[in-house]
Amino acid sequence: MREGIRAALKTGGRGENLAERIYRQLKKDIFDFRLLPGDRFSENEIAERMGASRTPVREALFRLERETYVQVLPRSGWQVKPFDFDYFEELYDVRTVLECAAVRRLCDLQQPEILLEDLMRIWRVPPAERLRDVSTLSGLDERFHETLVEAAGNTEMARIHHDLTERLRIIRRLDFTKPPRIDATYDEHGRILDAIAHHRTEQALMMLKAHIETSRNEVRKITLHMLHEARAKGREPDTTISSET
Repeated sequence: MREGIRAALKTGGRGENLAERIYRQLKKDIFDFRLLPGDRFSENEIAERMGASRTPVREALFRLERETYVQVLPRSGWQVKPFDFDYFEELYDVRTVLECAAVRRLCDLQQPEILLEDLMRIWRVPPAERLRDVSTLSGLDERFHETLVEAAGNTEMARIHHDLTERLRIIRRLDFTKPPRIDATYDEHGRILDAIAHHRTEQALMMLKAHIETSRNEVRKITLHMLHEARAKGREPDTTISSET
């Protein structure tokens, strides 16, 4: 493990330092449910696992703390921040406002389907061609919603939406732990795209709001058992920090 770290350092990590790679690994562990909300750990435990000193570990943890993923506990080490459902509800409210504004802008364009060609190719496919990998689908789902906002042409709106996406990622991924939600997401995305392409503004907005509300309802159902179940389906932790971005 330590040799893996040294090898990564020799490569230069494509401009990343060790603290950056530790940060990315810990963030991935949180998103993949290897570290669950409420889990406690010490800097020494992370340093030993990563084969690194405490200095880059502490730097990575303080960065994650600023992003609200972890919190420091006086005389008790660190903790993955427990879920605050009121906070996530507020994020969903803002997300809905931004995405609806973006869809309204897109429907007013002459040929919105040109801006959404990549999304059309991904989501408007027959059932036999639909992907089933949870991690891949989660990333594609994020890009669907981010692309809608980006295509509307307001860079500040896209920046704010991207920040929301980062904060919501850990819980949105649970939406795909139930197989029926995969097909439902394909169907809903396809209908939203079709409505935008045909300038059916009110229909597109109604379907988008219903789509986001369904995701929000799934979040409300999250329990600690579901989180443990999601982690059990994942891979074992990779304790070697990769030099790849």
